[in-house]
Amino acid sequence: MQRRPFHHALIAAGATIALGCVPCLVRAQATTEISFFFPVAVGGPIAKYIDDTAAAFSKHNPAIKVTPIYAGSYQDTIVKALTALKSGQPPVTSVLLSTDMFTLIDEDAIVPFDGFVKTADDKAWLDSFYKAFMLNSQTGGKTWGVPFQRSTIVMYYNKEMFKEAGLDPNKPPASWAEMADAAKKLTKKDAAGKVTTYGVQIPSSGFPYWLFQALAIQNGVVLANDSGNAVRFNDPKVIEALEYWVDLTRQGVHPPGVVEWGTTPKDFFEKKVAMMWTTTGNLTNVKNNAKFDFGVAMLPAKLQKGSPTGGGNFYIFKKSSPAQQEAAFKFIQWITQPEQAARWSVETGYVATSEAAYATDTLRKYGRDFPPALVARDQLPFSLAEFSTHDNQRVTKALNDGLQAALTGSKTPAQAMADAQREADRLLRSYK
Repeated sequence: MQRRPFHHALIAAGATIALGCVPCLVRAQATTEISFFFPVAVGGPIAKYIDDTAAAFSKHNPAIKVTPIYAGSYQDTIVKALTALKSGQPPVTSVLLSTDMFTLIDEDAIVPFDGFVKTADDKAWLDSFYKAFMLNSQTGGKTWGVPFQRSTIVMYYNKEMFKEAGLDPNKPPASWAEMADAAKKLTKKDAAGKVTTYGVQIPSSGFPYWLFQALAIQNGVVLANDSGNAVRFNDPKVIEALEYWVDLTRQGVHPPGVVEWGTTPKDFFEKKVAMMWTTTGNLTNVKNNAKFDFGVAMLPAKLQKGSPTGGGNFYIFKKSSPAQQEAAFKFIQWITQPEQAARWSVETGYVATSEAAYATDTLRKYGRDFPPALVARDQLPFSLAEFSTHDNQRVTKALNDGLQAALTGSKTPAQAMADAQREADRLLRSYK
């Protein structure tokens, strides 16, 4: 789940370009152009990979031209896509958060994939994705999104610091109690008593709801119902989960206040934190930049193991032409094939979206050479849908505000969750 800055270029979606004819020989052929919004800043290795992949697809499908448009963060990308929709020029396809599904349906912005699935091979393809990822892709008996860059939260830990603290570097904490105990042993202070290394860090800016959802799942609570019109923020087990997070800060083993999402990996690289919770989408980043031996583990359990899934799905926009929609479907099928999904997983650290991808030689070899790449896949049986409701951005903001209020000490966990519940109930009343 990488989030990056906004790029301001707006390109009109879905132009159909007529090529010049060769006189008296052949009729002109039309190239169907599909604009493709992708949530990343311009430049960098991911943009280059997407560019190369789009070019490779067009080489094999010369009647289709894919134009990637790098739209910034996920938040920026959905704002840009919906703005383009209102102006009558939406993208043909876009990768947006899986949790944007209800919002896109409510805006009448997208079409379900079911109408494009016509052959036995099409159906086998749609059925091939991990069920945990389809929980945020289907509703009302229809498939609205197709998994692409999907993730779970995992725990990264510094094996060298584990050894120094007398902990087994090959046995990461498997429970809340074990993690709190390990965090105490891993926290370091200088001669003046100032903390130089925190034992554990769970970021609380950007996407606190996502990290917190893992704690709620581990304590046996699903925060939202399947219909996306009711939440359980004030459940006693939810409050207990928030108290655990707040207690880590009170004990001085976790940074106080709001912890930045974007700088958490850097803090890990600089040994300012010994254990961090973040997306498996950071795996390649950690592999390339950690100058020490590190481990990757499933998140610790309370009543059960668990993580929400995360990341982005492909969507097809309704206002594009039938030819563009069919071309987009063809592109999405191609880029999510096992070999393509395997290469994407290796390039980025995101979880490959099907068992077939993990059966490719590419991921078999990568998993043998780099076992941490398999941890997120192995956590999928314990993973649930990422938090998603109608009016998702405002409901999520209510939860985020409550979490940050508790972590900064301006409200108790119980009061913060009661206030968040009241606001969510108000927002969701019309959807019941």
